[in-house]
Amino acid sequence: MKPVWIVDDDKSIRWVLEKTLAREQVPFKSFSSASEALSQLDLGVEPPQVLLSDIRMPGESGLDLLKQVKERYPSLPVIIMTAYSDLDSAVAAFQGGAFEYLPKPFDVDQALELIRRAIDESSHQVGASAEVGLVPEILGQAPAMQEVFRAIGRLSQSNATVMITGESGSGKELVARAVHRHSLRSDKPFIAINTAAIPRDLLESELFGHERGAFTGAAVQRRGRFEQAEGGTLFLDEIGDMPSELQTRLLRVLSDGNYYRVGGHSPIKANVRIIAATHQNLENRVKEGLFREDLFHRLNVIRVRLPSLRERREDIPILARHFMHKSAQDLGVEAKRFSDAALRHLASLDLPGNVRQLENICHWLTVMAPGQQVDLADLPVELRDSAPQSAVADWESVLAIEVDRLLAGQDGKVHDRLTDSFERVLITRALAYTGGRRIEAAQALGIGRNTITRKIQDLGLADGRKHDAPRQPG
Repeated sequence: MKPVWIVDDDKSIRWVLEKTLAREQVPFKSFSSASEALSQLDLGVEPPQVLLSDIRMPGESGLDLLKQVKERYPSLPVIIMTAYSDLDSAVAAFQGGAFEYLPKPFDVDQALELIRRAIDESSHQVGASAEVGLVPEILGQAPAMQEVFRAIGRLSQSNATVMITGESGSGKELVARAVHRHSLRSDKPFIAINTAAIPRDLLESELFGHERGAFTGAAVQRRGRFEQAEGGTLFLDEIGDMPSELQTRLLRVLSDGNYYRVGGHSPIKANVRIIAATHQNLENRVKEGLFREDLFHRLNVIRVRLPSLRERREDIPILARHFMHKSAQDLGVEAKRFSDAALRHLASLDLPGNVRQLENICHWLTVMAPGQQVDLADLPVELRDSAPQSAVADWESVLAIEVDRLLAGQDGKVHDRLTDSFERVLITRALAYTGGRRIEAAQALGIGRNTITRKIQDLGLADGRKHDAPRQPG
């Protein structure tokens, strides 16, 4: 672990912080001025894990130090300390990229907690920087995504037609691009077209091109997507919505490898790998007569199913962090970070828009969240107030999410509310199990008869009780 640097001209402050960090076994280095710390960096000394600096010191100020450190190490958390707690100093510190602003005199435990948060932030920044630097095509550690990765690997040496199925927003085009990038055609074009987004009277021309004068407005010859993708890959997104007449033309291309421009008379040889994608059930559309069965079998050579986000909840934290850093890069701002509570809540929700919706949420938070740490209360209201729609891994995870939600409400009665709810569930389920017999319910729960009677009264469960006659054998 890299050390924490303490920069303060006040020897007593340095001593207090040194003793506190030593007690917690956190390595540290101390400097009496900003110039001393900067000279160490000039000498090539490895930067610290976290930097604490006083704001007013002889020579260069803490704000000067902050500016120079941030220019060299943008992700290094810097905590600014000052005995002059004024608005201008606080604003200047945060505008300069400070992690936090610590007024003097400070409580030692408060300072330690702040340092620990900064250390945690530094660790996340290192991991996130590496993650963003790798620019991964698709992120995912869930078993269902590992199957997708294996499929992409197996397809790398094949030119077979691929059908990608999955819900809207699950990342089907990303998978198609990955298949192309790892294929034998990677040095040739990847051309994508959404067949549902183009009017049916223009789709034929978009796919196959047209000759000059083929129709009103066709002033020049135009190359279609098949020609543009020559030698490479053509990605047909939302293939299930393709009009029937275009399905026939596509089938002909897949069958004999030739096509004609609109208004053309000379066949053009197609050397294109087809990857199709749909969020629909094509088997059902075939049965309904909305999709050609012969085309379905031509396209459905190798099928890759992309899981929805609710099927890979364990990937939500890594995806969320990735999108936060991506949004920050796009907007030219410092990346924000999620609290554990916010991530747990996100992972508990059904996000019907899947990965695309999560990316949009992260972009919204980058713009709208007030602080650098995104807490549960910072989430959009429609997400913050939503209860988990699907079962989470275990009841403790559900409990943790509910605790976080209640804490965000700050009503001061979290313990009482949850304790009452917990005991109410225990007792009502035990009574249901024993047919309302209190003595047997108490025995099943491992509590006394008087205890269960008192709790039934306290929780308002007394109405409708059954007698305590023992259960009849048989």
